[in-house]
Amino acid sequence: MQVQKAELVISAPNRESWPQSTLPELVLAGRSNVGKSSFINAITNRKKLAYVGNTPGKTRLLNFFNINDRYMFVDVPGYGFANLSKSQLIAFGEMMEDYFANREQKKGLLMLVDARHMPSEDDYGMLEYARYYEIPVCIVATKTDKVPPSKRRHMMNKLKEALDLRSDEALIPFSAQTKEGVDEVWTEIIKIMEA
Repeated sequence: MQVQKAELVISAPNRESWPQSTLPELVLAGRSNVGKSSFINAITNRKKLAYVGNTPGKTRLLNFFNINDRYMFVDVPGYGFANLSKSQLIAFGEMMEDYFANREQKKGLLMLVDARHMPSEDDYGMLEYARYYEIPVCIVATKTDKVPPSKRRHMMNKLKEALDLRSDEALIPFSAQTKEGVDEVWTEIIKIMEA
């Protein structure tokens, strides 16, 4: 898909600041340092739409991005980052629960996992969340450029098995560096958002 417009609408600290919008929303989630900001920049073909930091756990708010006045991407805080206090972790958990339970615009979840590692407990938790709320899911395995070509298929199969993916849940290999998977991801996004 050609992205003509991609802009940050708001970084929302709480429900009161969520945008009043009717655009269908796609949640982008993944553990800290999985490459969410790089992913957003790659699929929107922008260099600095999402801030890429050297320190994991930079996203502390829900970041709403308007894409072509057609979709809203909601970048949520990376999970599993140890640098947060217990009260911050609880607040994040409550914010996510609130969003999933009450936000009518939500259409799907794009969950990013690192192609080099097996899923974390938090990944499993996020996937269960989505299934519980019957939200369509697509898994994106990032950083595939760092996996030797000879090991890729094996790693994808292991991820698919570990996540116990359903027939309607896609797993897409992706690299922000080489742009591998960009078209496949857009095909899946459109399928979820237009359903």
